[in-house]
Parts: sequence; structure tokens; C-alpha cells
Amino acid sequence: MSRSYVRACALNEVPEEGVLAVVIEGTQVAVVRSGGEVHALKDNCSHSDVPLSDGEVYEGVIECWLHGSCFDLRTGKPDGNPATESIPVYDAKVEGDEVFVSLATDSQGAPR
Repeated sequence: MSRSYVRACALNEVPEEGVLAVVIEGTQVAVVRSGGEVHALKDNCSHSDVPLSDGEVYEGVIECWLHGSCFDLRTGKPDGNPATESIPVYDAKVEGDEVFVSLATDSQGAPR
């Protein structure tokens, strides 16, 4: 199955060990750089319904600014309370100086 990628931003717009909020096809997405890799996640904490892009990025996680829930950048899984539900993770790739994200979903409607 071929994925359709959409330009999200320029790579230099995403801070090292940081996050940039973008909207792709009406979906709020957090584009994150950590450990030299680029990730894309739904920009919404599964616990408190606030933007994750306002939080901190470190050691492969993004931390929600409101209650401290941390989510794995690769899987979207929380590492403990208060969040108990994963957040959607999207495929991201860098081509040249641009970041592209695919919002493609599986047969159950889940990202990837």
C-alpha cells in the first residue's frame, strides 16, 4: 500500500529536541525532533485534551505540560498516569530540507 505524504514544514522550523505544531488536512499534528530523528504525533494529550506541542521533548518522549503525562515518540504509548490511552503516531520523513507526514490509517481507522 502506497502512502500519501503531505509537506508539514521546513526541517529548520522544528527545534532540535523540540516540537512544532502544524495543521495537516485539518488535523493538529506535533512534528518533533529528538535524537536526530523526526516524528509526527497527533497534537493532543489523550488525558487532558490539550496540545502536546506546548510541552517538553526529551529522551524520546513528549511530556504534556498540564499534568506531566509522557508519550513515547515512536509508539504514542503513555509511560504512566495520568494518561492511560495512546496517542496516534503518523509516518514522517525528511526529504532535503522538508518534513513530510502521512496521515494514512489502517483498516480500523488508526494511524499507520
